[in-house]
Amino acid sequence: MRARSDFLRRLRAVRRLRISLKGWGGVGAMAAVCVLAVAFVLLLPLTQSRGETSADVGGQRTAQGIQTKAAKCDDSTIQDQSPPPSDAGGKTIDAIKARGFLKVGVDQNSYRWGYRDPNSAKGDLAGFDIDLVTAIAKNIFGSAYNDDRIQFLAIPTNERILAVQKNRVDMVVRTMTITCKRAGLVAFSAPYFVTGQQVLAPKVSSITGYNDTLANKRVCSAKTSTANDHLNDDKGHKIPASVKIMDPVPNQLDCLVKLQLGEADAVVTDGALAASQAAQDPTVELKGSPFTTEYYGVAMNLQATDLVQRVNRILETYRTSPDGWRASYDKWLLPTLRGGSKSANPPVPKYK
Repeated sequence: MRARSDFLRRLRAVRRLRISLKGWGGVGAMAAVCVLAVAFVLLLPLTQSRGETSADVGGQRTAQGIQTKAAKCDDSTIQDQSPPPSDAGGKTIDAIKARGFLKVGVDQNSYRWGYRDPNSAKGDLAGFDIDLVTAIAKNIFGSAYNDDRIQFLAIPTNERILAVQKNRVDMVVRTMTITCKRAGLVAFSAPYFVTGQQVLAPKVSSITGYNDTLANKRVCSAKTSTANDHLNDDKGHKIPASVKIMDPVPNQLDCLVKLQLGEADAVVTDGALAASQAAQDPTVELKGSPFTTEYYGVAMNLQATDLVQRVNRILETYRTSPDGWRASYDKWLLPTLRGGSKSANPPVPKYK
């Protein structure tokens, strides 16, 4: 509005100038006045403040404005950004009920987390993550729940996100760390487990942890894992530049195989997973303390807000129920994790 007032004031000045020049300069003077008027019109857009009007650029009407920078994501607090719990249904939950079963991506090779139990008659899946899946399905289907209400799909580490995005599964419950990068691709529940990256190596190895003793050592990690990210980011800083980061493997358990075959000197992975692998193979052990703090979450499609909120509601009960989180932890993980572990209690959730 102020720019428009300036323009009108200048236009009135032009008119006064034209009257004062009447009979003075003939055509040449009038031409000069016209040039001044045209100049005022052309300068009008330049006198307007940004954000007060819009301009036509290339045939498209675009608003002028000051761009606001998006808040920077922080991996140390991203686990607190899940939507609040809700018992309400929605299109995602309705579709699951109409289908008749929940499709879940899990691991079938991680001992005590998600693995084929050789002691069961049918080689059923068992473990800490499998117990959580069962609790989720029981809540969704209620009295109609039975074992057929869950369809487990074995998903490699490097395909977890794609499986959710392509709706091949309704969710992934597979020791998946909540990170800023991943949170832009899938929706996470509130955290259900806290752990940290740690080093696994043969007991006879001179490696003592995530430190200088990794110099010139071949270190294995899984593709798209947070372990692989840390190795590449920390090389030459927190760990020696001479560390030989091996090509990442599709499944985290493949690293243990390479360690057993002598093709790798150490493995970097979540400490809780590494502890279970050490239980599988008594010739290897955890080296040093965890060097990160990370949180596992249930991964779901970004559009499945109703399912995310329902899972958060289920987790609220699961954490405190006598036959929930604590019973599952004591059964599967307590025998392999060290005393006083940061993983010994469920994380306290915060919601956005």
